[in-house]
Amino acid sequence: MEDVAEAAKLGFKTLVANRPDHEEPGQPAMADIEAAAREQGLEWVYMPVESGNITDDDVNRFAPMIRDAEKPVLAFCRSGTRCTVLWALSAARNTSADEIFTKARNAGYDISGLAPRMAQQAADKG
Repeated sequence: MEDVAEAAKLGFKTLVANRPDHEEPGQPAMADIEAAAREQGLEWVYMPVESGNITDDDVNRFAPMIRDAEKPVLAFCRSGTRCTVLWALSAARNTSADEIFTKARNAGYDISGLAPRMAQQAADKG
């Protein structure tokens, strides 16, 4: 749970788990991560999303949660991709695609394949 303590030390206020519990062997249990987060004074949100299968319903749950969460927020999954996709699709409702692509690229993620879904989110405004 050193990562949770480090997140708190870095000033994060909310920890969001987008990884399903027991997704892979050897991963810490979400209950243990939640306990560590609460011990560190972090808000805890458990919103598991299946890898490679992010739905509009997932985005519709993620967007208001991120908007209303105490900032800064640290979201995590196995590799960061799910969190990046959820963020990008929810941000597309009020942020330009170029800005989203740049931020994702600067974080090491190529999400150019999301362009059609981002355009849909921008048009729908959730």
